[in-house]
Amino acid sequence: MRKTATSMLKNNNGERTPAIPAPGEGKRGEAGHMGYLLRQAGAAQRLRMERALADLAITPPQFVVLTMLAAYPGISGADLARLAVLTPQTVSVIVANLERSGAIERRPHPVHGRIQQIEVSGAGETLLKQCRARVKKLEAQMTAGFTPDEEQVIRRWLARLAREDDAV
Repeated sequence: MRKTATSMLKNNNGERTPAIPAPGEGKRGEAGHMGYLLRQAGAAQRLRMERALADLAITPPQFVVLTMLAAYPGISGADLARLAVLTPQTVSVIVANLERSGAIERRPHPVHGRIQQIEVSGAGETLLKQCRARVKKLEAQMTAGFTPDEEQVIRRWLARLAREDDAV
């Protein structure tokens, strides 16, 4: 039986305290703050992605970095960090790990010797194709029940939230 916000539990001291609501219930449900609900949904989707990609030995942030490198070839590490919504330090570690696995290759810039160009390798393209297929299934599950017009409204809303006040 699922505990709800109105049920009571005993803590380690034997005191009765309110039970923590399950996702989708109480303040974790429709009555919750919008920002919290976005964070909760994002965390749940990230966990689904981690599980879906685990046997490919790639994490969601690595998938994002690979996706952005494939979409915007020749971008700088700083731009890659902004696009992936990650810190430059995190992107540096991810790039090193992806290079070690053979998913990407670094080459010196033809004009600026100190600049490294990062490119998705053939193995990286194959890996990215596998990842995209899995993530596409997750996204289909996430949008199940919405019409294409409703899905477009949600996409537009999420994109607008990201643009407002240069949040990212």
